[in-house]
Amino acid sequence: MSAREPTDRHRPKLDALEAAILQGRGVLPPETRQAAARDDGTLEPFADYVDTIHRHAYRVTDRMVAGLAEAGASDDEVFEISVAAAYGAARRRLDAGLRAVREARGGN
Repeated sequence: MSAREPTDRHRPKLDALEAAILQGRGVLPPETRQAAARDDGTLEPFADYVDTIHRHAYRVTDRMVAGLAEAGASDDEVFEISVAAAYGAARRRLDAGLRAVREARGGN
């Protein structure tokens, strides 16, 4: 484990996870999953759902998911967009935490 980056020993696994979620085979195009991970430019019917996952995941309801199905999204599409958005939200928080650790140690 590096003194500069606490996650260095996990980097290959984190990179593989990101590649699988955002670039791997799926029902949704990689661009759609990448937009969901960034919470930027996600197309309908997913935009509000993805935003909710990023901001307040605990507020996602069965009704929201059912609404995606009613709008024509398949179960696989809902799963992929959910995983991509959750990954992006988690990664954003991880990166913020790591920045705080670096700053506390006097780094950049």
